Amino acid sequence: MNVTTNVSDIVAVSSTGQVANPSFSGLPAEPYRLAADGTPFLWPTFGGIVYNVSVGDSAFGWAGDCIHPSVSIAHADPNKNRGLNIFACVGNVAMVVNGAAKGAKGVVTGKSGRFSDQVIIHFDTETRALLAVGDTILVRCEGVGLALPEFPDIHAKSLSPKLFDLLPKRVEGGTLQIGVCATVPPHLVGAGAGLTSEGGSLHIQSTDRKALAHLGLDGLRLGDLVAIADTDSRYNHGYLRGAMSIGIVGQTDGPRAGYGPGMTIILTAPAAQLGAFDAPGTNIASLLELSA
Repeated sequence: MNVTTNVSDIVAVSSTGQVANPSFSGLPAEPYRLAADGTPFLWPTFGGIVYNVSVGDSAFGWAGDCIHPSVSIAHADPNKNRGLNIFACVGNVAMVVNGAAKGAKGVVTGKSGRFSDQVIIHFDTETRALLAVGDTILVRCEGVGLALPEFPDIHAKSLSPKLFDLLPKRVEGGTLQIGVCATVPPHLVGAGAGLTSEGGSLHIQSTDRKALAHLGLDGLRLGDLVAIADTDSRYNHGYLRGAMSIGIVGQTDGPRAGYGPGMTIILTAPAAQLGAFDAPGTNIASLLELSA
């Protein structure tokens, strides 16, 4: 169904970043990290060109820690990188500016933060094979400022107008409902809570595997749409009874306490105007027709 937006008022602006190199924080314990049970582990983590993990794949089971599917970009200047992380929206078109893959196009599929502050972009596997760390990617950033006049309490976050139009949705009793694969209860909201919602990610805690299975969260795929109950992300991510947020799974699981699949929030409201309904299989890989 069609829902009125202010799409004609949205400003489209360019921002660039470079294909990021995987890195460690430099803390004394690095490169080892601690799993929830205290076991040290050394696995690949966010950043770089990931050749064999893509949107549509499982968010669980990889020997990695919060892996970003496909390609991650960042800008070397922290202020400019913050601009990239805020203005890039899921569904935006990205283009390779230089190198062997020059001219190839991809699509923004997620974000991460706070310490990594990277934008996640899907490129097909042929393009990934040509890309190199340091190649410049230009993003046509479009979506910040998106509003829904019929639903003034709903705030759009990191959401391109194109993707909003493609979302499964319906209006019932004055509430805009979005089709999702599953609902995350507030007690499973982990890393990212308390931080700004204008960029970065919010994680599903995944240490309690029985709880995930009971809620049907253990089958989530990268790119799945999910609802987050009692979570207000208008300004910062936090608990608020009756609030709801809608997110897209953008990163894989990891063994650390407080972490799990990372979500990019795209819609949020304090109460009443935003809801969700079951729509199994709703994934941006199909909505945006992402190539393999």
